[in-house]
Amino acid sequence: MAAYKIALDQGADVVEIDVSITKDHKHYVFHPWMEPVFLRDKYICDMTAKELETKRLVNQDGVRTSYKVPSLSEAFALLKDKAYINVDKFWTDIEGITAEIRKAGVEKQVIVKTHTDEESLAKVEKYASDLMFVPLVRSKDDITENLLKRNINLIGVEILFRNDDEECISDEYIESMHDKGLLIWANSIIYNEDDIVNGYHSDDASLTDSPDKGWGWLIDKNVDFIQTDWLLMLKNYIDTRK
Repeated sequence: MAAYKIALDQGADVVEIDVSITKDHKHYVFHPWMEPVFLRDKYICDMTAKELETKRLVNQDGVRTSYKVPSLSEAFALLKDKAYINVDKFWTDIEGITAEIRKAGVEKQVIVKTHTDEESLAKVEKYASDLMFVPLVRSKDDITENLLKRNINLIGVEILFRNDDEECISDEYIESMHDKGLLIWANSIIYNEDDIVNGYHSDDASLTDSPDKGWGWLIDKNVDFIQTDWLLMLKNYIDTRK
């Protein structure tokens, strides 16, 4: 929650959150499977909500803090009317998370993501057809005319690419998406060095080498979103580019 507040204070347009689900099916904001690092405890899916409420997050030095894992409703209350909210891991419980979104009254702020498998798309159509939807794609073939015709509020795609010559980061593909009124979302974070999603045009490259090689390259590609862990430094860099 502190990180979300800081992001708002730094002028974030969008705040990204991950959803984990307890054994008794309550929704919390935590990246699934990171419990060994940031809770030093069993997995949230094996805890009840009552158990989880007693736990405290561990910082990067391995020291337990005063911060607890926030519920999804708490995160929505903090972010309501302040920024767009990207709900990641939406595919883990499309029906249940959508109900939480509607209960919190943040339908107009939320951007949901899933992969492009048929099961996920069918559930988005059934439960969340009005919510802004951005699928994760590794190839331009994942977005087809068929998808555009479905009962989904498609606003764009998050492109994942390892190399600069992949079709989904080509100028032609980006231009074709913009011609359709669709937006391009790029993620400059390196979460896993074995699974690069930004062709190494990353936060790491921007901060340790040159922002022109990281964020600047993405900006020159005419992407519409850059997802970063270094919001203020990216904003300052954008300002220097005029």
